[in-house]
Amino acid sequence: MGAFAAARGFDPADYAGLHAWSVAEPDAFWRDVWEECGVIGEPGDVVLGDASMPGASWFPDARLNFAENLLRRRGDGVAVIFRREDGARREISFMDLVAQVARFQAGLLAAGIQPGDRVAAFLPNCPEALIGMLATAASGGVWSSCSPDFGTAGVLDRFGQIAPRFLLTADAYSYGGKTHDCLGKASEIQAGLPTLEHTIVVPYTEDRAPDLSGLDGAVVWRDFEGAAEEPSFMPMPFEAPLYVLFSSGTTGAPKCIVHGAGGTLLQHLKEQQLHTDLGEDDRLFYFTTTGWMMWNWLVAGLAAGATLVLYDGSPMHPGPAALWDLAAEEGVTVFGTSAKFIDACRKAGLAPAESHDLSALRAILSTGSPLVAESFDYVYESVAPAAQLASISGGTDIVSCFMLGVPTIPVRRGEIQGPGLGMAVEIWDADGSSVTGQPGELVCTAPAPSMPVCFWDDADGAKYRAAYFEKLPGVWRHGDWVEATEHGGYVIYGRSDATLNPGGVRIGTAEIYRQVEQMEEVEEGIVVGQDTGDGDMRVVLFVRLAGGLVLDEELEKAIRARIRAQATPRHVPAVIAQVADIPRTRSGKISEIAVREVIHGRPVTNTEALANPAALDLYSDRPELVL
Repeated sequence: MGAFAAARGFDPADYAGLHAWSVAEPDAFWRDVWEECGVIGEPGDVVLGDASMPGASWFPDARLNFAENLLRRRGDGVAVIFRREDGARREISFMDLVAQVARFQAGLLAAGIQPGDRVAAFLPNCPEALIGMLATAASGGVWSSCSPDFGTAGVLDRFGQIAPRFLLTADAYSYGGKTHDCLGKASEIQAGLPTLEHTIVVPYTEDRAPDLSGLDGAVVWRDFEGAAEEPSFMPMPFEAPLYVLFSSGTTGAPKCIVHGAGGTLLQHLKEQQLHTDLGEDDRLFYFTTTGWMMWNWLVAGLAAGATLVLYDGSPMHPGPAALWDLAAEEGVTVFGTSAKFIDACRKAGLAPAESHDLSALRAILSTGSPLVAESFDYVYESVAPAAQLASISGGTDIVSCFMLGVPTIPVRRGEIQGPGLGMAVEIWDADGSSVTGQPGELVCTAPAPSMPVCFWDDADGAKYRAAYFEKLPGVWRHGDWVEATEHGGYVIYGRSDATLNPGGVRIGTAEIYRQVEQMEEVEEGIVVGQDTGDGDMRVVLFVRLAGGLVLDEELEKAIRARIRAQATPRHVPAVIAQVADIPRTRSGKISEIAVREVIHGRPVTNTEALANPAALDLYSDRPELVL
């Protein structure tokens, strides 16, 4: 980041000035990103052909191939390290990765893949998922993936909308010390996809050959491969579809969000090579599944020549230090995780800085939910005192970040460091005025290359407009409730559609979580607003307590007292109730909206979007909620 800023006449410490220029001069900035990051392809003469939002047209004359840009590094260096929770480990060199992509692409080409064909992957975070994506992108195809912990209905809710020709599946995956079979679900998925022509099975368990008798016409990976030493890279338009990602879909069918090859590439190059200073000497790890956008973000690290560290399994198996063991053993330099994981490590009493050699670790990235100030304290005291702690926030909607780390400026406790370069981020109040020092709606007032190309099966763009532009025409409304600080950073208070409004005063759920989850008695909580029937709402807090504890009057008083003292009286819940489990999406985010629907007696229409849908039963018919 520093060299990029200095080359354009900015003091590296003047991030505000650099960001303002990047927003004011999008043509110059994004062309500079193209050149600085060495994009392979022809950019054409025009950068932003149409600045409409929605409907912006980026690099309309460009031609590039996404996979070619990720496979630029060759040689014997380590491209991929794969670790599984049971101890299995594989290394793949850059040259071998290229060769494996070439062989799988040869199989796709022999099977007749055409540009725009969808390849659907029901795979764990294994090297074959990466290889399959690269081979698909090299051929001009469109990649979409779900992790194998999804139920059949959840997979079909997603893949069934995009009509894939190819299905990739593993025979099994590992989690929590157990091996889970995938072939039964794969058979049901295959039967539910009438457009499917080819099913390819990854043998994930080495001790036995996969039994393909229940899969119509399926072949194992090695039998699908063809003979080739180098991939052939098909030049594609900048906005050619690359990925289909899916919204969490807990209140309806998942939205199929189509991301373009060029926009995804440029945004990930910017975020990794400028905002994270990623390079050839780095080992990049992010705990993710193939069903979360952070997988798509992670694999782009190949374009910087970095080594990817892939992990499949539970982050807490065989113990809570499992991922810190991995980081120390593999020399991870950039470690990505979730705010919930960091808090879980704190509550487990881990001090990796004392127990592990993390001397290689220079950056820790956190996303998935707001990272509270106390977690900053924990990381700097007990994990990596010298690392950059970068809380990042964006989403599946842009397959990237609106706000993230800035390596040239200080990390401030409890804050995201700054807006992404080229991202016209503002915080608006109800009148549409930009505000600082008070919470408001996160908006983006100008187009960015990684905004979706379209939604699938949305010919007139109505679904797309409704998702982001309906309430504020011409302005992207992201749906986060955020405050811009005086330092140029940001504090996120939660989703704006889940914010609370007791007595007409709008407050964010993260303000309550921050207080409650610092209490040792509380493992985690979920807070929602309950309509009172008179146009008002009351705050309801559900808590999952540490092992064996029971919510009694004394603990209730302690929770209320802490919230009142550390937040405001408005934040104090009217009702506190104990639950055994908290529903969360498959990417690990707690599902406030689903709980809100249940307590109001409304159906949650797509429980397959949840990792633990049975948890919703704990929230219905609660006597504490009778008005």
